[in-house]
Amino acid sequence: MKYYLIAGEASGDMHAANLITAIKKIDREANFRCFGGDMMKEAGAEVFIHYRDMALMGGIEVLLKYHIIRRNKMLCRQDILNYKPDALILVDYSGFNLPMARFASENNIRAIYYISPKLWAWAKWRVKTVRDHIQRMFVILPFEVDFYKEHQVESEFYGNPVLDSITAFNDNYREIPDFLVKNKLDDKPIVALLAGSRKQEIDKLLPEMLAVMPHYPGFQFVVAGAPSLSSAYYEKYLDDTGAKIVFNQTYQLLKHARAAIVTSGTATLETALLGIPEVVVYKTSPLTFFIGNFLVKIKYFSLVNLILDKEAVKELLQENLTHDMKKELAKLLFDQGYRDNMMSNYNLLRKKLGSPGVADRVAERICQIINP
Repeated sequence: MKYYLIAGEASGDMHAANLITAIKKIDREANFRCFGGDMMKEAGAEVFIHYRDMALMGGIEVLLKYHIIRRNKMLCRQDILNYKPDALILVDYSGFNLPMARFASENNIRAIYYISPKLWAWAKWRVKTVRDHIQRMFVILPFEVDFYKEHQVESEFYGNPVLDSITAFNDNYREIPDFLVKNKLDDKPIVALLAGSRKQEIDKLLPEMLAVMPHYPGFQFVVAGAPSLSSAYYEKYLDDTGAKIVFNQTYQLLKHARAAIVTSGTATLETALLGIPEVVVYKTSPLTFFIGNFLVKIKYFSLVNLILDKEAVKELLQENLTHDMKKELAKLLFDQGYRDNMMSNYNLLRKKLGSPGVADRVAERICQIINP
């Protein structure tokens, strides 16, 4: 069988790569082509366009780069037609992938969605596209099953794929004595800074995170570099701060960290499942934020809190970030009762997310759907 996958950012690249690996165990003749990244390539897919050329965020930012998005959609449609896949597998990235689902449906190509877009947060009206053009929806958050059921869409939940990545890491993890030496770090306790994988996120959030540093001279602050960006991109922010950066070692960095400041997204869930106290932050352009206040109707914006339906981790949004991060970080670093309560909530989170082996279970269902 021939599979075409589309993932638009680092987390999607990772989960799509795991799915490719799982499908190959079942379908020995499988061929893969994708809009994706390095991990999908390593898993065996031919990458047509890299996600670094597609990673945009926020309403205004997307409008400013609309010509790039439009060009990529045109290239993708033609590439899908040329490849003639047995299935198009869409991984999150709703702004790009939902139009691709419609296109696939119109051209008699099965469209399967793995990792539902967050339509429950801001775009419930787009559920009609899912209902009309997606053959099967695989969700990764337990409450999404009820959301889709309310909108007459069948969905399937087999757990959250972050569990697979965390479990694989933990199974193979050995605390490497030379981690600090290898990355030119000293022996001060670490605060990990996860500023996101997109330039727009990093530009808005990393300076705010770094501004906290002078208040904690007894700690070293280490940035998890986005795999799609170079160290040169970070230099303008890190120069003269004393902060260090590591690439392709985010889980190792978190394992060595006393606490983490994390941009809202999949990384908040990964940090929680690794058992690291965290504060979740987010910032976008003023106009995008203003518009979002009218469109987004959810109690929480971090995945940890959404899944648990309570404030298990502190969320800081848009204004006064440096001041509020400084206060919250003090609790994460020095208040043992506060840390213990967060760990207790993390245990509840693990129970809600199911068991490892998510990619294998989803791959089996996809192969049953394609070749019943």
